[in-house]
Amino acid sequence: MQPQDGTWRAAWEAAAGAGRLLGRNLADLLLPPLAHDAPEATGGAGLSARAWSRVSFIEDPVCDGCGAAFEMDGGDFASERCAACLARPYAFARARAACVYDEASRGLILRFKHGDHQPYAPLFARWISRAAAPLLAETDAIVPVPLHPLRLLSRRFNQSAEIARPLARLARRDYLPDALVRLSHTASQGGKSARGRRLNVRKAFAVTEAGARRVRGRRILLVDDVLTTGATAEGCARALLDAGARCVDLAVIARVRTTRELPT
Repeated sequence: MQPQDGTWRAAWEAAAGAGRLLGRNLADLLLPPLAHDAPEATGGAGLSARAWSRVSFIEDPVCDGCGAAFEMDGGDFASERCAACLARPYAFARARAACVYDEASRGLILRFKHGDHQPYAPLFARWISRAAAPLLAETDAIVPVPLHPLRLLSRRFNQSAEIARPLARLARRDYLPDALVRLSHTASQGGKSARGRRLNVRKAFAVTEAGARRVRGRRILLVDDVLTTGATAEGCARALLDAGARCVDLAVIARVRTTRELPT
């Protein structure tokens, strides 16, 4: 058998791959990976049992428009959307969140976002891939919510991009990190009212010329860390739609438990 024979090469690569896997398994046995949130061993890269048990993951049924969990009452749901989404739909078509933004998840997300704890990124991507599976099945490309260059300089990385990249890899979808840009260095959204958040990000986002060619006519999944009022996601979605995107959906790590007020 000649060295260049395809069968020989496939067998060699399979044996090499098995050897690497055995090596990783042996290393994990001798030196088990530590949890992200505590100096203790865990069965796989992730959270300690205590932290995992405290996270409130959002399970179906959920509102198709904002991803909020419906109250389970044992009955049939008259609509797939909550009253607020029926009365005033978001610019994005659908949304999904992996968990509730509360005391348990807030610490994990803030450690990732402001503490430069990037090992959380693939963990959060796996959470989103499960929660947003129906959206991922239909999307063509994944776009992270961008940071302004000045904020990116101070933070050193864009948390949304760090989640979106492994998510795109898991879903085998196009990853478009530079399709969307932030034009203005807006103040933090924290502590602002719903109206204040909308005004803060009005016309703050735009699609690049190269990005427009890649989003036109396609279904886009926008990725962010937390959904509160939806103002940031709305600004991004409108920019993508104006650039010719066929549809924009949203996926986040967490969303606040409260829903929007009904318009008066």
